Amino acid sequence: MFWEAFNEMDGVSCNRAEGALYLFPQIKLPAKAVEAAADKGMAPDAFYADRLLDGTGIVVVPGSGFRQKPGTHHVRFAFLPAEDDIRNVIDLLKQFHAKFMEEFS
Repeated sequence: MFWEAFNEMDGVSCNRAEGALYLFPQIKLPAKAVEAAADKGMAPDAFYADRLLDGTGIVVVPGSGFRQKPGTHHVRFAFLPAEDDIRNVIDLLKQFHAKFMEEFS
């Protein structure tokens, strides 16, 4: 369910989890977001993860900690919410991502 939601987001692609509870979506960050991250001395994926935490309370791990390919940006997402909360978490993710992309486009 979460991998499908990521694939519905602008500039995000994500493979289905195969027997694990982690997803590793790739996020095509706008150049302005990459520049804003550099201005703060942060990796772009860490900047995105930090903004996600501040904006929603959702914690993800920046992909730069997992030796992602240079020039790509990922986050590691562990999908652990209670089943009753999944829809709310997905809605929060989508709302945050849409606002983030709008802000930095």
